[in-house]
Amino acid sequence: MTSLFTHPIFFKRNRVFRVYTGGKLFHSFFGDEAVDGNLPEEWVASRVKAINKISAGPTEGLSFVEGTDITFASLLEQHPREMTGGRSFDVLVKLLDSAVRLPAQTHPDKAFSRTHFKSEHGKTECWLILATRPGASIYFGFKDGITRAELERAVALSENKGDAFSELMQKVPACAGDVWLIPARVAHAIGAGCLILEVQEPTDFTIQPERWCDQYRLSDQEMYLGIDPRTALDCFDLSQTGEGVLKRGKKTPVPIERLAKGVKEALITYDDTPCFAVNRIRLEAADTAISGPAVFVVTDGTGTVMTAAGRRPIKKGDYFFMPSAAGKVEVATATGLEIVECLPPKP
Repeated sequence: MTSLFTHPIFFKRNRVFRVYTGGKLFHSFFGDEAVDGNLPEEWVASRVKAINKISAGPTEGLSFVEGTDITFASLLEQHPREMTGGRSFDVLVKLLDSAVRLPAQTHPDKAFSRTHFKSEHGKTECWLILATRPGASIYFGFKDGITRAELERAVALSENKGDAFSELMQKVPACAGDVWLIPARVAHAIGAGCLILEVQEPTDFTIQPERWCDQYRLSDQEMYLGIDPRTALDCFDLSQTGEGVLKRGKKTPVPIERLAKGVKEALITYDDTPCFAVNRIRLEAADTAISGPAVFVVTDGTGTVMTAAGRRPIKKGDYFFMPSAAGKVEVATATGLEIVECLPPKP
């Protein structure tokens, strides 16, 4: 077991059921079949169980180390020093592709989660848009002046098929390369046609009071997670509106390190949120050193990870966890490589 922590840890693929459809764009990312279905999310290095009405089993959502029946969650729990240097790794990384607009939703902050879900984690998240279908968009924040009465009216109207919520939220075109920070309690929805790398707090808590997700009718449990509906609506922050919320949410990558033939950029920093940080490494040639604890997702190109145990080719769609005990590991490319580094909460 000790040798497991001296090099990057790769995982079995981990597609997770959702009530919305998607996944076709995984073809260009993972090489999967180019079809949409109800497995539109890949949970990366996950210690979180999925909340589903019909579960695939008690381990749905959990990541397993490739070639084993060892969960990522058990490694974090049983080997904290080797995995993270004793630091918490309270973060979940996902890749998701939406063929339809997801329901209007928000996520709890820590205080709301503590009160209603007995959890110390809310669900602040960020999105890096990797690719899009024609006409792709996102919905971010309420329009100025939206009231609680209008929110409740949209909830009532959504009992019938239709689109009562789009009129309340701000629609923004989605473009590959866009970076968004979605703080807890901000209204939002992923629109149709977005392939997204998402980094978030480690929960599956979503308040989504819109009754229909495309052709699927949500139950009260799926909408409100067992909370009284009026109380659940308190999770929406009606002050997060207009240009202000858009300016706070849209992030511009900032170079933080010039490499010999490449650059390391900050996408989300601990000044943006203490919940996680996200960097992107772009190598045109040569190599660079990476270290943990962190999750790394290869978002473009090809390369090689080099450790004392040997060399492993990596390509677009691969992902791995770097344990603290592995120290610095060299990553090289000859043709261009892009890797996203997902870091745990601020120490």
